[in-house]
Amino acid sequence: MSTLKQQLKTDVVAHMKAGNKIALTTVRNVLGEIETREKGGKTPVDFDDAQVITLLQKEAAKRRDTAGIYTEAGEAERAVAEIAEAEVIEAYLPKPLNAEEAEGIVDSIITALEADQGKLSMKQMGLAMKPITAEIAGRFDGKAVSEMVRKRLQ
Repeated sequence: MSTLKQQLKTDVVAHMKAGNKIALTTVRNVLGEIETREKGGKTPVDFDDAQVITLLQKEAAKRRDTAGIYTEAGEAERAVAEIAEAEVIEAYLPKPLNAEEAEGIVDSIITALEADQGKLSMKQMGLAMKPITAEIAGRFDGKAVSEMVRKRLQ
């Protein structure tokens, strides 16, 4: 079981004891969504942390979108509830990287690969992207990372 999923399960008990109904309901809903997705395919899978993070990002974005719809409809109270749920979910997400930090990771990984295998060409972009994506996953825009790698390899 992923450590993030285990943390969510542990926090259900903590929120229950603390009487924090919003956080309790939100975490339970997220865990339910994770379990549904894990069992939803032809063969059951056990999500790793990267998959859980991706799902958490989608769930937080979904709640923020819903809050916007409620705000437009004049349902401010419901919008505030959705934002509160999004904030609970976002507390489990890793700290986002800024552009300089992402570029630093890209440079260090490419430098290490080039030290190992010599100068990388554009044809070897996939070779560089695999470890970079694993390091940055969920913390910075994937398209921007791809552009950074492209520029670095040219």
